[in-house]
Amino acid sequence: MSSAEPRRIVLFRHAKADWPQVPDHDRPLADRGRMDAAVAGRKLADTGIPFDLALCSTATRTRETWKLAVHELPHRPKTVYEERLYEASPGELIALLNETSDDVRDAVLIGHNPSIQGLAEVLTGAADNDVRERMNRRGFPAAAFVVLSFEGSWKSLEPGTAALRDYWAPSE
Repeated sequence: MSSAEPRRIVLFRHAKADWPQVPDHDRPLADRGRMDAAVAGRKLADTGIPFDLALCSTATRTRETWKLAVHELPHRPKTVYEERLYEASPGELIALLNETSDDVRDAVLIGHNPSIQGLAEVLTGAADNDVRERMNRRGFPAAAFVVLSFEGSWKSLEPGTAALRDYWAPSE
């Protein structure tokens, strides 16, 4: 693929987690989270994006979210479970995305807040229609995602270089 073709990155926050007496990294999804993860997967399928790569935090709740969501997609992308996504800052997430091979056109990153929302805000330069307003109004609840597009290689992804194309969040 040419680096001049637009690339897309979906930033997907894990679904609602439970609060049992386990370390934070090991928290599972709540019942509602399991339902919302499957619905989010259907909404991801509705975008029509043929993901080449999924980067998923190693935390239990993100792995469970992705496992439920990916079953709703027409094809399963290569999935990499990445420890660096857990408790990463937006800058650390950009550095990780900069490592992505230019053979990848479309990717999904499954992670945590406040990093996912912060990354969406940092990367977004332009926005389609009322997408930014909807995201700002709703925030970034569990199982929400945004679709961003950008031109160039993954190494060129930096603050303000992406356009916010879509936003989805489950109803409360």
